Amino acid sequence: MVVLSKPAPVEHMSVIKTPKSNNFFNGIPVIDLSRPDSKAKIVKACMELGFFKVVNHGIPTGLMSRLEAEAVKFFSLSQAEKERDSGIGSPFGYGSKTIGRNGDVGWIEYLLMQTNKESVSETFKALIRDNPDAFRTAVSEYLSAMKKLACEILEMMADGLNIQPRNVFSTLLMFEESDNLFRLNHYPPCPLLQGREGKLTGFAEHTDPQIISILRSNNTSGLQISLRDGSWVSVPSDQKSFFINVGDSLQVLTNGRFRSVRHRVLANSYKSRVSMIYFGGPPYTQKLAPLPLLMGEGEECLYKEFTWFEYKSSAYKTKLADNRLVQFMK
Repeated sequence: MVVLSKPAPVEHMSVIKTPKSNNFFNGIPVIDLSRPDSKAKIVKACMELGFFKVVNHGIPTGLMSRLEAEAVKFFSLSQAEKERDSGIGSPFGYGSKTIGRNGDVGWIEYLLMQTNKESVSETFKALIRDNPDAFRTAVSEYLSAMKKLACEILEMMADGLNIQPRNVFSTLLMFEESDNLFRLNHYPPCPLLQGREGKLTGFAEHTDPQIISILRSNNTSGLQISLRDGSWVSVPSDQKSFFINVGDSLQVLTNGRFRSVRHRVLANSYKSRVSMIYFGGPPYTQKLAPLPLLMGEGEECLYKEFTWFEYKSSAYKTKLADNRLVQFMK
């Protein structure tokens, strides 16, 4: 069992009251990528929830398990070893409890990195003294698979919307300058919460600012999404599948047809949760606005044009739960 070496007092964390039944939401769309109707189902899921699960995705289970094992080994190191050479003031590298720069905290520790080979190599050289190659190789292979899967899904979205070229979304992830990120999250068990009412917030409610996010976790629950009526529902864990989030940027590009999903993670009192998230983002100079290809005659454009740099810079100045898109609406 992995536990944070210096846990913050529970009183300083956000505790959410949860029903005792702990039932899971059975309305998560499950998309079989091998079926011919998957494109239409993806579009429907993006419009209704902004969230879905994909199966028959072609990613080997061994690849996922190998990376999870390396992540568990890293998070099992002493706090001093994990914090070694972490960049002070940099969002990248190792972090714990503090999320962002504006006071958000959670029962979490994480590794955050850019996805280009140079950044991945530098991350592991700095953090891991003993055999960094195994972890680095597992991350690199996983990222290659995630980028391919993200582009495949984005192209299926374009097909489902009947717009051309079909790489209109996916090409934004393919540039050398594309701001693709990777995050490994570890939510340790919280012994201090055992026997107390409610669940501890691991990662507070938010939407992802990027175009698309691909999530895989171990077999420990904790992820929740918000439905259109504002209610929160728990997502059943599934370590063999991937969960897809529509991000704010994709909501803008589709003029609100697709909705970015508000989600959060609750820590478990007894079990560790390890999750891996690939964030597909555009280059900093990329202009974002509703695609003319999607705009119907007389349709109102909901968003101003802005660059990814402008949006990301704005997002860094907000708290997680803030609606970041408001100031970019017309």
